[in-house]
Amino acid sequence: MASTSTLPGPALQATKAALSAALAENQIKTATNGDAPHDEEEGEIQEVDMQQQAENIRTVFNDPKNFNVKHPLYSPWTLWFDSPATKGRNLPQTPMTSFPQTPLLQTPGGLGGAAQGWMEDIKRVISFDSVEEFWGLYNNIVPPSQLPQKANYYLFKEGIIPAWEDEANKNGGKWSIQLPRDKNRGNIDRMWLYTMLAAIGETCDPLLTEDAVVSPPQSLLTGVIVSIRPQFYRLSIWTRTAPSGNGSSDDDKLRERIEAIGKHFKITVLGYGEAQKLAGPLATEVEFLSHKDSEKKKSAKKIIV
Repeated sequence: MASTSTLPGPALQATKAALSAALAENQIKTATNGDAPHDEEEGEIQEVDMQQQAENIRTVFNDPKNFNVKHPLYSPWTLWFDSPATKGRNLPQTPMTSFPQTPLLQTPGGLGGAAQGWMEDIKRVISFDSVEEFWGLYNNIVPPSQLPQKANYYLFKEGIIPAWEDEANKNGGKWSIQLPRDKNRGNIDRMWLYTMLAAIGETCDPLLTEDAVVSPPQSLLTGVIVSIRPQFYRLSIWTRTAPSGNGSSDDDKLRERIEAIGKHFKITVLGYGEAQKLAGPLATEVEFLSHKDSEKKKSAKKIIV
């Protein structure tokens, strides 16, 4: 399985800044193409020594303050997709507009029969490992609000299959929220974008964002999902471990860390108030449930923020 890589300090800060800058650029309308730069005459062509740039600036590791170079992510990621149109078909049908596909992964032999059958229908769209490649992908796929009913996007770290039975997921759980479709059609695209950015930027887990941590622990996040259903949308964040409730100090610390991820998801990513109540017709609170409890149809151990 792929493990989370640790970027050098300057590169880590540059990558975070690049994600923020790219998101801000996506939100704010810039000047029209006809506008001339402030320090140049209109119609003047600025001379750029491309050879010198190619020789002197190659990656963010060479120049952590220059945002015109490739910004590596903490981990490579893979986007998966399925919908009623993909089931039982030999040729993958993905919601791409003009982006190349990567070959499908072989289903791991260790997965159970149910997962094996399910993985025959899910399609691998593409993998990426930089900020720039993410935006290239995002700008060339159909947004969730325009997907058909029963379609799903799965964004997981490379090497991790989006199934409970995967080794990285089997002991974990998920934060999820269910939102009425008719009231959130205009919000779901933004929410899914912010969820993906939080995942690839590793900003959900407080132990990975604290400057005081010299050697951050392994990331708890394995992937994020958006599901389109006839009457609602569902957003989920999957984790590799889940509290057991055994009362030990380690388990209490894990629960505190899991709760911090859920609060970040609710407040920073989705934009709700900390004390805001969300449950209602077709809607749920932001709630966590281990995969083992989900499989057993239990709900007593839910964590709600």
